[in-house]
Amino acid sequence: MTASAPLPSQSNYIGRFAPSPSGKLHFGSLVAALASYLDARAHNGEWLVRMEDLDPPREESGAADSIIASLEAHNLLWDQSILYQSQRLEAYESVLEELEAHYCSIYPSTYRCNCSRQRLIDLAGPYDRRCERTPPPLTTACAIRLKTDQLPPARQVQAEVFNDLFLGQQQFSLPAMGDMIIRRKDGFFAYQLAVAVDDHYQNINHIIRGHDLIDSTSRQRYILLMLNQIRHTAKTIPQYGHTPLVLGADGGKLSKQSKAQPIDNSKAASNLIAALQFLNHPPPLDDLEKRDCKTLLEWAIKAWQRTRVPIHSAVAPPLTDA
Repeated sequence: MTASAPLPSQSNYIGRFAPSPSGKLHFGSLVAALASYLDARAHNGEWLVRMEDLDPPREESGAADSIIASLEAHNLLWDQSILYQSQRLEAYESVLEELEAHYCSIYPSTYRCNCSRQRLIDLAGPYDRRCERTPPPLTTACAIRLKTDQLPPARQVQAEVFNDLFLGQQQFSLPAMGDMIIRRKDGFFAYQLAVAVDDHYQNINHIIRGHDLIDSTSRQRYILLMLNQIRHTAKTIPQYGHTPLVLGADGGKLSKQSKAQPIDNSKAASNLIAALQFLNHPPPLDDLEKRDCKTLLEWAIKAWQRTRVPIHSAVAPPLTDA
């Protein structure tokens, strides 16, 4: 499918689910997708799907189509065309050029970096800007870093401090986190840049996702604020909500990297019931008519309350026999 230009929103809420095709959809991803979907629908909003297929070495063949099929099997249906990041490379390159062109006459906001992974590990702290002080040769393969202290003070605070829809006020010091890589040494665009650019492009104003991404939020807010500044726009910075992580039996995060088992689409209703239970929205299972996906979701949209969502990660509940 080919991504189209964003359509005008029919509501004040535009949310999104943005999986990476590094593996098939597992239960933890289903929980994140369901929470994002319910929050959008409960607020009469649009819900978009974006495929973050920017890292070919980590992608699994057929995973993107499998994820889409799983969403459809669970009746988690989206608005607008699916946006594929692999089709957006020119947009990311353009933003990179905009950042460099806007700031070069005042002070550079980006610089090339060829530090090894081992050196970065040995720093045991934020990047020390060695490559800004001593630029590497132009013939050397380099990453591009974006300085994280370039906004006016009030905007810097706006990037670093945000009110999480589930967890309350959060604060992350961007200088303490260090200048972020926005294009990798291997030439691929980095997650932080691509996500922020696409959220800006699609007019996303609500982002519900797993807690493992919470420390990315201030970085992405920072890039969004920089885009507003260099483009002289005033697009709304999204509101963020981070849901608890689903843990495996070993206590570790359920993830594609830990070889989490894909969800079984033939048990879609059971999967939704378990996900709703995990989010502290257990459906009334004595009512058998609520055991199909469409009716379960209709019930869940009406029942959805942010205050009921747990704040602590937990092991997934067992599947029911729906």
